[in-house]
Order: sequence, then structure tokens, then C-alpha cells
Amino acid sequence: MRIFTDWRDLPADARGAAVALGNFDGVHLGHASVVRAAHSARPDAPLAVLTFEPHPREVFRPDDPPFRLTLSAERADALAGMGVDIVYEIPFTHEFSLMQPEDFITQVLHQGLGARHLASGADFAFGHRQRGDTTFLAERCQALGMGVSLVPPITDQRGPISSTRIRRALQDGYPERATAELGRPWAIRGMVAHGDKRGRTIGFPTANVALGRHLEPARGVYAVTIRVPGGAVYRGVANIGRRPTVNAGPESRLEVNLFDFTGDIYGQDITVALIAYIRPEIKFPGLDALKAQIAADAAEARRLLAHS
Repeated sequence: MRIFTDWRDLPADARGAAVALGNFDGVHLGHASVVRAAHSARPDAPLAVLTFEPHPREVFRPDDPPFRLTLSAERADALAGMGVDIVYEIPFTHEFSLMQPEDFITQVLHQGLGARHLASGADFAFGHRQRGDTTFLAERCQALGMGVSLVPPITDQRGPISSTRIRRALQDGYPERATAELGRPWAIRGMVAHGDKRGRTIGFPTANVALGRHLEPARGVYAVTIRVPGGAVYRGVANIGRRPTVNAGPESRLEVNLFDFTGDIYGQDITVALIAYIRPEIKFPGLDALKAQIAADAAEARRLLAHS
């Protein structure tokens, strides 16, 4: 898959695609239906996604807590898994946000991408102050010779699947709901950093990963799987939170103990997928109580993962 960060001066073989439009945060089942609609409309054309980086909300509301389900590399991997050939990852800046809807269609989609067909969710909005809606998109694109598919939301018994709903499920401690709506477990990808190595002293060495711009899910202990460089996958137990027993710091982080693993992964990226929530984060009276609970958590994680 190829990624382009500008719509201008694209090579000829990166133009003329069937293009799915949206932010695609999470790349959930609803997003997958938009990608499928683009491909179904023009199976003879390259399959592409147009999205934005950073997410517009990060530009307009920079003081909000981190909320992203997927960062750029994770999103690209998920889209590649859907068969996407090209990602147009447009830099979202204040200047770009001032572009009028008409200009977005003519300059970006038509002249820049040379799109043959476009697909979007029914709530896609674009252009300055999001004045462009799907009705305007369909009318203008069809006048310019570009087909348009407007895709209804994917729904279940709880209503439409959305990135907002998946965020809420994770923050409420229901990773299995996120798994069902994403079509895969939700994961945090990041570089393993040196911590205080306290876990080694109590027999549970951990890999420490900053949450960064990722959403912070419910604090507590999880059964997880971990993909390490090279592609091998291990089972493990992880804690997300501020570690109140040993260091009640201001910043939450992810600490993961990989079962049956002895390698050195400091400075390397790992991907930690949340499979099941075991318990909330609590403060213990001392290290002995903490050590006993960690052992119990690890046993419960092994049990849950054996049945997942």
C-alpha cells in the first residue's frame, strides 16, 4: 500500500481511484462498509482512502484529552488489511480547514485525485465550518463525472456503530464490545521505554509504553496479547493507570508482562491488544499485597486467554 500526503502532483498511477472518504479513526465495521462500497462501485479502479492527519478535533480542540483509537501507522495497517491500495493522508491544518466545500471537491477530489468514484458515510461533512454535506457532495461530484455512494451506518442492537461508541465502551471497561465493533481487538502501539524496573524486583518484569495520543481506556488490569517486532504474538497481563501503590504519578501508562518471553525489546515498537478487563486499578497496603494480586491477575489472564 502507498501513502501520499499531498493531493497535488500525484503520479499517474495514484490517480483515478475509487476513494472512500472519512477520518477512519478506529477503522471499525462501519468504515469497512464504506471501503467495500467504493470497491464494489468500481472494482476495476485502484481502491483508495482519503483521510486526515492529525484528526481535525486535535486541531480545533487541542486541549482535549487524547481520544484517538488509531494513530496514522495503525490506521494504515488496518486499511491495508481491507485491501486498500492507496491512502491519501491529507495534512489537516488551520489553513486547510478554511477551504470551501466547492474547492475541496474540484481541487482535491477532481483535479488532484482524479477520483472515479467516491464513497462516504451519510454524515460525512467537509470544507470550511463543515458546510459541505453529502447532498452537496453527490450533486457536485456527479456534475463533474465522479460517481458517489452514500453508505448507511452499520447497526446492531445498541444502534449505529461509531468511533464515539467504541471509545465509550473502552472507557467503561468493555474491550470485548470494542472488539465486536472494530472486527478485531483494540490495540495500543508504542515504543518500549525504560521504567523504574520495580516489576523485576517483585518477579514481574514489564514493558512500559506511553499512551501518547491514544485514548486512555478504563484504568485497571487486562488480559492482553502482544505482537513484538518480527511478528511473534505472546499472551500477557497489563496494567493501565497511575500505579497508586508505588508511584501515584500524574500520567497514566501501559505496563505489560509478557508470558513466557525472555527477549530484550527496549526501544522497539510493540502492539498490545486488550482482550478482557480483569479488575479496576486499586491501591494496595504494600508490595507484598501487590505482588500477590499481580500473581492472581496473571493466572486469571492466562485462564481468559486460553478461552479467547
